[in-house]
Amino acid sequence: MVFPERFSNLPVATWPRLRALLDVPTQASDVINMTIGEPRHAFPDFVAQELAANVQGFAKYPNNNGTDALMEAIVGFLQRRYGLELTHEQILTLNGTREGLYNAAMALSPETKNGQPAVLTPNPFYQVYAVAALSVGAEPIYVPATISTGHLPDFHALPEDVLNRTTIAYICSPANPQGTVADADYWRALIALAEKHDFIIFADECYSEIYRDTPPVGALQIATEMGADPDRVVIFHSLSKRSNLPGLRSGFCAGGAKSMARIRQLRAYAGAPLPEPLQAVAAKVWADEDHVVENRALYHQKYDIADEIFGDVPEYQSPQAGFFLWLPVKDGEAAALRLWQETGVRVLPGAYLSRDVNGENPGAGYIRVAMVAPTQEMQRGLRLIRDCLYG
Repeated sequence: MVFPERFSNLPVATWPRLRALLDVPTQASDVINMTIGEPRHAFPDFVAQELAANVQGFAKYPNNNGTDALMEAIVGFLQRRYGLELTHEQILTLNGTREGLYNAAMALSPETKNGQPAVLTPNPFYQVYAVAALSVGAEPIYVPATISTGHLPDFHALPEDVLNRTTIAYICSPANPQGTVADADYWRALIALAEKHDFIIFADECYSEIYRDTPPVGALQIATEMGADPDRVVIFHSLSKRSNLPGLRSGFCAGGAKSMARIRQLRAYAGAPLPEPLQAVAAKVWADEDHVVENRALYHQKYDIADEIFGDVPEYQSPQAGFFLWLPVKDGEAAALRLWQETGVRVLPGAYLSRDVNGENPGAGYIRVAMVAPTQEMQRGLRLIRDCLYG
């Protein structure tokens, strides 16, 4: 069988690569896994009760567009959080945001634009961005998000001919892995650039509810304030991080009604709607903010612990938001292997989240550390990292 040539350039999958690197013995008796961003704080107490009350819904096919209750809960969240007044036609429920980040490109990226289309992605990046670009026959353009650019991609630095071919620009804010937040000025400048060169911004905002003091502004919030084309921005949100429910697979995208109609049409054929009992749970979770405040308070404690442990490490930058540390090291792979062999702590080499461009990998000199474990376990893991790599 001959596979499409464009997929020969897929990024190497992160987790098989990590397993191969760490497939050696460790001296430690206990393992502390700080690789994957899978929240381990408690999810809301009412989840089990709500699921049990709606279990009969598994007996029927779910609503592909989202139940009225779930849609209203999402509308309410967007109004409370960003002051947005959206209709159901501007929102599409998702089976987790990864589905949406991929299918939105399939639905909205044209086959040609001044030649081969280009899809922009930060570097480091969430790998679905690059896979989506290749799937639509676009050229993925890896835009460095480094300390010199404030750990956000500088799309304005790209050549004019690339911007004129661009159909989509992916951006994650708060950023994974760096924890940097795009402020209102950044969004205004990016939206203006998208208007000038006629491309769509896909704003991955799944870490938006985990922050220190000031809620990060949203891309659609700023676009609305600017009076931009309502189809210029698509935002993506999830309960995975906000509510510690990665297994619920409740997410949504929102934007202009035309964009949503095209994504909805594709999803009717190629998507997997959330079962209605899970939609009932998701509706209640999206409508509740008390558990989100409690969850954020736990991460505040973790930020303080990380700052205390790494505060005097050269080039350490405390995250503005999210739950990752992006720690500077000489060589990320070597550091991750040493940590595992000597301490039993598993972390992710930054190069596994990045792509080599012109012989340079912007993640090579970092490790990503997920602060998702219970606080005492996390604190012990961070101290082991400090003593092993920076002592």
